[in-house]
Amino acid sequence: MNIKTIFEKIKVGKYIISFTHTEKIRLRKIEAKEIEEAICNGTIIEAYPDDPRGPSCLILGFTSRGRPLHVVCGKLEEDEILIITAYEPGLEEWEADWKTRKKGG
Repeated sequence: MNIKTIFEKIKVGKYIISFTHTEKIRLRKIEAKEIEEAICNGTIIEAYPDDPRGPSCLILGFTSRGRPLHVVCGKLEEDEILIITAYEPGLEEWEADWKTRKKGG
């Protein structure tokens, strides 16, 4: 997976938010538009090529209001990206750059 391919699919609406995480995303007050914004200006900070559910990656991006978001994306099929989950990173697990996991976190 690469960020350009993900961005192109998000831009034209070829994505699905995982049904199992839709409620979590709603409770976190993250809108689909914010997920799109974060992905479209984001970078892949962790790749999970050997994920048992299929290759996926963690993207760090920011909304138009500057809210940092982590978005986990996977490949649903050739034409669509699966948004597995999205959350606002916290300092208890991440360094202030939002890209680096704290040791032991």
